Amino acid sequence: MKSRIPFGPVPSRRLNWSLGINHIPPKICNYSCAYCQIGKTLKLTNKRQSFYNPEEIKRQVEKKVKELKKREERIDFLSFVPDGEPLLDINLGKEIDLMKEFGIPIAVISNGTFLTSRKEIEELGKADWVSLKIDAVTEETWKRIDRPHPDIILKDVLNGMIKFSSEYIGELNTETMLIDKINDNKEEIKHIADFIGRIKPDNAYIAVPTRPPQCEWVKAPEEKVVNTAYNIFKETIENVELLLGYARSQFAQSINIKNDILDITSVHPMTEEDLKELIRKSNEDWEVISQLIEEGELIEAEYGNKKFFMRALASRRK
Repeated sequence: MKSRIPFGPVPSRRLNWSLGINHIPPKICNYSCAYCQIGKTLKLTNKRQSFYNPEEIKRQVEKKVKELKKREERIDFLSFVPDGEPLLDINLGKEIDLMKEFGIPIAVISNGTFLTSRKEIEELGKADWVSLKIDAVTEETWKRIDRPHPDIILKDVLNGMIKFSSEYIGELNTETMLIDKINDNKEEIKHIADFIGRIKPDNAYIAVPTRPPQCEWVKAPEEKVVNTAYNIFKETIENVELLLGYARSQFAQSINIKNDILDITSVHPMTEEDLKELIRKSNEDWEVISQLIEEGELIEAEYGNKKFFMRALASRRK
């Protein structure tokens, strides 16, 4: 099946209505994060490469944007949130330039591992909104959570983030995923907060796992632990926000319900409520979901007392 690059718009807790751009095939990354909702990394690589023709990405996004505008659907950001680290795509800078032709702000969510290079700093700097993942700043914890490619050196990554933050003129954000009994003790949180304080982001987000993770042992910390983390962050960081719940279950009406469900759930597992809302708006019924499950295209999973539906990617198969 031909790769469909854009997906959504997806309701986002940070970006409002985000039209996702999935420009890296599943699951190629230089991390294999324990909490990743896409599943295990099938190809762990730290080498930048070309995955899709940038002009083909532009063509698909342009078609999707026109469809959505015709239906008067809202798009707040074009967001590079693929199945792997965005900067693994050697064409990211060119693709951002092409997306800017649509006059919609560009967002990129990155793990920051390539910011050790001037070229990559400049490429990421083209985006209007950037989020850097900072789950740990101590070696042992970082390796346990993010499980990086062996060529990546934590000290270099952190120095690269500081360098990027000193030059970047867009909106800079950080996100820290707290995992029960891994990086949620006071000492670890203080180290993370002190480092983020040096970056001086516009917003520092604290998140907990809310969707089925790669590793079954990944759990969200208790509420009191998250509150403690928030207070520690506030000691050194001006704007701190908690991402604890779900984005509202409102998806744009679909023209091709099966394709849209598969495109979204490749990157963004959907709750049962999400799917029911999308089906209702598109004048379809649950039989669509039953067919996708029967065809082996969609799988079910439970996490946090919620039922999720995800595309049956190889990375998610146990």
